[in-house]
Order: sequence, then C-alpha cells, then structure tokens
Amino acid sequence: MIANKKPFRLSMLSIGITTVILGTVILLTGCEGDDGKAGVDGQDLTALPFTLSFTELGTPDTTAEQAASRSSADTTVDGTTYAINANTMISTNDTLPLLGGTGNTIYGTWQKSDGSEFTDGTNPVVCTNGSGPDYTSLIEYKKLGDEALFAVTNMECSVGGAWITKLHQDPATGLLTAVSARPVDFSTVYGTYVNCAGMTTPWGTHLGSEEYEPPMAAFDAAASAYATSPPWAGQDNMQWFGSETWHDQHMLAIAEYNGLPNDAASAANFGYYYGWVPEIAITSVDGDHEVQKHFAMGRFAHELSYVMPDSRTVYQSDDGANTGLFMFVADNEKELSAGQLYAAKWEQISGAGAGEAFISWVDLGHSDNTTIKAAIDAGITFSDMFTQEMPNVDGTCPTAGFQSVNAYDHRNVCVQLNAGNFNGTPVAELASRLETRLYAGYRGATTEFRKEEGITFNPDDNILYVAMSELERGMMDNDPTYDLGGPNHIRLAGPADNECGAVYGMDVAAGSAYDDAGNLIDSNYVVETMYGVVVGEEVVENGCTPDNISNPDNITYLPQYGQLVIGEDSGASGDGSNVGYFDRDLGNFIWSFDVKSETLTRIATAPAGAETTSPYWNANINGWGYLMMVNQHPDGAESQVGYVGPFPQLD
Repeated sequence: MIANKKPFRLSMLSIGITTVILGTVILLTGCEGDDGKAGVDGQDLTALPFTLSFTELGTPDTTAEQAASRSSADTTVDGTTYAINANTMISTNDTLPLLGGTGNTIYGTWQKSDGSEFTDGTNPVVCTNGSGPDYTSLIEYKKLGDEALFAVTNMECSVGGAWITKLHQDPATGLLTAVSARPVDFSTVYGTYVNCAGMTTPWGTHLGSEEYEPPMAAFDAAASAYATSPPWAGQDNMQWFGSETWHDQHMLAIAEYNGLPNDAASAANFGYYYGWVPEIAITSVDGDHEVQKHFAMGRFAHELSYVMPDSRTVYQSDDGANTGLFMFVADNEKELSAGQLYAAKWEQISGAGAGEAFISWVDLGHSDNTTIKAAIDAGITFSDMFTQEMPNVDGTCPTAGFQSVNAYDHRNVCVQLNAGNFNGTPVAELASRLETRLYAGYRGATTEFRKEEGITFNPDDNILYVAMSELERGMMDNDPTYDLGGPNHIRLAGPADNECGAVYGMDVAAGSAYDDAGNLIDSNYVVETMYGVVVGEEVVENGCTPDNISNPDNITYLPQYGQLVIGEDSGASGDGSNVGYFDRDLGNFIWSFDVKSETLTRIATAPAGAETTSPYWNANINGWGYLMMVNQHPDGAESQVGYVGPFPQLD
C-alpha cells in the first residue's frame, strides 16, 4: 500500500507567514500544496532532471531462480536502455592474495587481536552462516598520484569486523572483480561487534555500526552457571546476563579476542566498549587503514548512521523492540568526534495505518570521544550512572524520584539518575552516551519504535526516509508488555500488528528548528514530521503479499532520478521452515519505488534463505554507476558481496 501522507506543521519560521502590514492581516495562501511542497495545491514544483526505470523482475518460481542472485535484465536511463545484471565480486570462504602482505587469505574469517584466526579446533571460523557480510562501501583512494578502488565490507558476527577488498574495474564494461583482500585491524579499539549497516561518508570513509549493544543494566554480577553452547561449553561464569543468552555468546567471543578472563568482573565494564559507530579510513593503495569509534554519537543497537549533505548532521537508527531514533550534530564538518545528541519524540497526529506524527527533539547534551572513552577506561559500570529498582505490576515506580522507562533489553525498569561526577565528568553526560536509549526514555523521548533499519535522504524533496521492519509491540496502542510503564507515545490503531513493516518519510523543517527546551538546533537538516510512504500488506497472518514490501531493511535513494531502493529481511528460508512467517520462503526482494509516480517495481531477488543487506547507490565510480547488493547467509551456500549493474554514470 502506498500511503504518502504528509502532516503540515507550522515551524518557527513558517509562523511568520501570517504577516501584519499597515494594520491589515494578510494571509499568504498557496504556500503549502496538498503534496506538502511549495506551490499551488497538488502541483509538484520539484520535477526531476533525469529519468530511470527498470524492467520488472518476476518472483523466483523455479528451483534455479530460487538458488540464484537475480536482477532486472535492463534499465532505461533518460530514454536509453542498458543491460544490467546481479554480479558477485567475492564470497565468504574465497581464497585471495593477502592485500598488503604475502601469501593468501580466506575471505570472512574471524580475526583475533594478534591477527591470528579463530578456529573451531581445526578450521578457521568464517562469518557466513546465521549472519555474514553486510553493508559494503566502494571507496576510491586517490592521493599523491596513487589510485586504487576498494570495497569495505562489514561482518555481522559476534566478533565483528570488516574486510577490505582491492578491486579491478574494467574500463570498457565497468565490471568489478576482486584482486586481493585483508581484514580490518580493530585491535586498537578492543575489537568490534556485530557490524551491520553503514554508508560511505561524503568525505570518502566507511561509516559502520555495532548492532545490539551488551545490555549492561541486565548484567548479573553473581552469575556462575555453566555455558552449554560450544566452544565454551562447560566453562564457569558464562551467564553474564542472568541466563545464557546470545549476548553472553557475543561477550565470550569479545573476551577471547582481547584475552580477558571469562568472569563477571570483566563483563561489568568491558561491554561499554561495544555498541558504537566505527569509522574506517583507507590510507594507502595497499589497504592500510585507520579505525576510530565515535563515542560521542551514543551507544545503542546501531543499524545505520546516515550523514546529511552538511557533513555534520547524522541520523541514527536503533534496531530492536522499544528503541529510539537519534540525531547527532557534529561540532565540525567531516569530523564526528564531538557534538550534540538528540532523541526523537513522536507527537501523534493519527494512529491509522502506519501513523502520522510531528517529531520534536529532546536534547541529550554535548560530549566527545575522548571524555566518554576515558570513563570506560576508568572502569565505569551501570550502577555508577543509575540506581534501579523493580517496578510495580502496573509499571509505576515504588519510590519517589524514580522514573519508569520501557526500552529495549531493559524492558520496564524504574531508574534514578545518580548525582555528581564520575572520573571528573557529570554523570548525566556519561549516561547520555553509555546508556543512550535508557537516558533518552528517562528524559521523555520516544523508545517505542520497532525494528528500525535503514535510513536515506532524498535531497530533491528534502525528505529523510527510515525503514521499520515491523509495526508491532510498542508501536501499537497500549501493548500490555511493551507499553507497560512507558508514555505510550505511538498508538497505532491496528486492529492487528503489521509484521510486513513500512518505510516512513520525514520532512526536513523549512526554517529554524528548536529542541524540546526551546533552544535553536544548529543544523539545517532537522526533520519535523513522520508518516508512512510505503506500507507492507499482510494477506494472511504473518504473510506479506509478493507485490509489496516485506520487512523493509536497508534503503538507498538515487538523487535527481527519484528512485528509492528498498531491501528486505523477512527471515526467508528455502527449506520450508518459514512458510507463513512473513511469506518470503523463496527469497527476499529488492524494490525500486519511484517517488513521483508512487510505483513499486521488483528489481532483484536474493537466493532462498538470504537477506538483501544494505543496498546502496554509487552514482559515479570512474564513470560507472553501481547498486550494491549483498546476499547474507543463503541456504546451503556462501554469502555473496556484489552489485546490480553496471549502470552508466548517474550523477
């Protein structure tokens, strides 16, 4: 269902539209059309300079189609038709020459801090099954006469990571092939963790993510039960979070990476090194690189951090149930190490369909990388920032001064922010970055979003898009579990959850924007509304129509052509085990949504069992365009890093 409804809001600037001249009030009409753009009602004054369309790709109906990575056969750009294809550059477990070294390497292996590989006792452990490669940047390195083209790929596993692949680009056809590869060295930042989506920054670096941060408030200091899952089965002190969970397994892997003792004391603090935004800069034609984690940007289940055209404003999605939506405004362009952090508050207009709301911004304060890292280095724990108690059965707090919050991993909890400083820094500043989601809920922001995924920006119409994989739980009105003790900001009417998800549009304010305290926000890219643009449709319980999106994941917009590309992650499995579960049993799709005609075209399908992670437009790489396509964990096959194209130059 296409649901392009835009709420109109009077910003501080647009209030001035009512002008008093010589004692006469003149109402300026026609300034906002029904389509939400300036001009006569219904008239779109932002016609695009170029056109692009795809030949529709059918559903994968044969066994061969279900095992393949497929795309539309051709695309038409400004009236000229070009052949395109789904191309694979590299797959997990491929053997390639070691970039910048000697000998060979196996693509996708888990690396320890000393550069050796994790093994299962015999063979290297490769990040491919259950998860695998995710967002991939194409990075052009050009410096002092040296030039090279690289792919930088996130690895979404317990011990996360990234791989740098040197590419050959055929000058005649634009086809990309892998030449050599090397793992990214994260040892200077204590390793990394579940690296998911990302983007290529306007200044040419790879901006990644660490998804699903260890839940330090749930940490069980007295845990001493035995692990039951290999390779740590039978070891003591493995249930750091109260019972053996996948968080325990991630932390066990991180402990092994860093050579830490597998004990509760390590877990109480060390988890604060994970849940951030890593940035990778390539520094040579051999793939040498620098890595930093941006502690200033907040710690939560980072799906994607999207840098706006000003190279300062960054929107950040938070994956999971009962999560927040965040905006970071850096002090300086192209430098994300210090800035102001904000959390969104949903002010509902309508609960119909995907809902509509005004968005206001709760100021979480200013901080920088150095200050936050110093607190972690000094051994900060959750109890240094918050005191917590169990809520009453109705979600209220037994003790005056405590605030009830319902947020991902914590669920309903009563907390009180501690007074004073830690390591010379105000506790409130540290809590805003180390426990960002909880602190946001404590301050009154919305922590009810469900499965936030990709973010992208449409500069043609000044619209930010964010994907919600499912519309359920805290997004529904008065959910008995996920709204318990919370403010119930989001009140979708239902009558049932929409587990097919939606892509939302968020309009950038036309003038100056202010935070919840009335302070000017130092950015020209502050969004102020939120509404459904493309909404999935269930045809049976938990089943999504093949003619519309199913669990939208990451998204990307092609400026000047009006094409919003939408990937899917529906938990598809070709073995029949997921029949009736989001109904993408034979493979996930990639769609192109034309924002002007509001038409949806299926342009690619992944092999059965694979999600289509992180599609991303590269408009011009040495005269060619590419739409990245990564097929993660296909059934019975290796994960594949590739692209749809090549396209002609698209900028």
